[in-house]
Amino acid sequence: MTTIPASPSRRRLLATGGALLGSALLPGVALADEARAGDAWQAVLLPQARQRDLASSITGGQYRIFVSVPDIPAPAAGHPVLYALDGNASFPLLAQMARTAARRARATGQAAPVIVGIGYPTDDDYHPARGRDYTPPTAGAPATDGGADRFLDFIEQELKPLVRSLAPIDPARQALYGHSYGGLCTLHALFTRPAMFQTWLAASPSIWYRERAVLAGLEGFDRRVAALAAKPSVLLCAGELEQPANGGAGAAPGSRDAIAAQRRMIDEARDLSVKLATMKGTVARAQFMLFPGENHGSAAFPAMARGMEFFLG
Repeated sequence: MTTIPASPSRRRLLATGGALLGSALLPGVALADEARAGDAWQAVLLPQARQRDLASSITGGQYRIFVSVPDIPAPAAGHPVLYALDGNASFPLLAQMARTAARRARATGQAAPVIVGIGYPTDDDYHPARGRDYTPPTAGAPATDGGADRFLDFIEQELKPLVRSLAPIDPARQALYGHSYGGLCTLHALFTRPAMFQTWLAASPSIWYRERAVLAGLEGFDRRVAALAAKPSVLLCAGELEQPANGGAGAAPGSRDAIAAQRRMIDEARDLSVKLATMKGTVARAQFMLFPGENHGSAAFPAMARGMEFFLG
C-alpha cells in the first residue's frame, strides 16, 4: 500500500465542474454582465481541446465527448490514450496534466497522452445516466441500472474508432479511469474485458454495489488474461475519510458513518489490490494508494494525478 501526503491546494486547483473543449466555455465562467459595454472579461477556453455530442446506437444514450490531443509529434507507435469516465468533471484536470506532460516530454522521456473524457450533454459535473451506464448487470437490480456492458460496447465499437480518426493512437497503451461508480465500471471492464485497456485506474470504486457483485468477475479472470500479450496494470485508491477508522462503532443505524462502515471503501479496494497481486500471472502491477485527509469526493483529485503518473510511468 502507498500512502500519499494530503495536498489541499491540489484539491482546490480546479473545480470539478467544467466540461469544455475547443470553443466551449468552462461552465460557470461566463459572467452574467459580460455583455455590458466596456466589459473586458472574456470567456475562458481550454487549449488543445475539442468537444462534440455523440448519440450511441448501442446504448440509446447521448454523450458529450471531450478530447485533448498533444501539440507535439506523436511517438512512432502513436500517443498513449487515457479514457476518463464522468468526463464533465474529470476532463479539465486530466487535460491540464496531459499538457504538462507534453511540455516535459523531452526531460521525462514520457510520451504525451491523448485524453478522452466521456461525459453527458449537461453543464453539471455528473449526470443521472451514469447510474445506468456504470453499473454491471446483476439479478434484481433496478431497471435503471445494469447497462455497463452496453456502455463498454459503445466505447469499443463507436468511440474508439472516432478517437483513432483524430490522432495516431498506440493500441498497446490505453487506460481507463473511473471514480466511484466510474471505478466500479472500470473494475467490471477489467474483469470481463481485460484486453480493452492495458492500464486500469479505479478511484474509490463502489465495490459494495449489489452485495459486491462486481467481484464475481474474478471467476475466470485468470483465463481471460492468459492470452494477452501484456498483462494489465491496476491502480486502486481511496481517501482516508471514506471509511470510519473505528469501524463505525456507535454509529446510529442508517447514519453516514454506519453506511460508510458497511461499504468498506478503503478495505475493499486495498483487499482487491492484494488479491490481484497474488493471483499469479494475471496482472503486471497491482497497487493501492491511500490519500490522507481526503473524502469520497476530494479523493478524485489526487487519484487523477497519481493515476496519470501510474499510466505514463
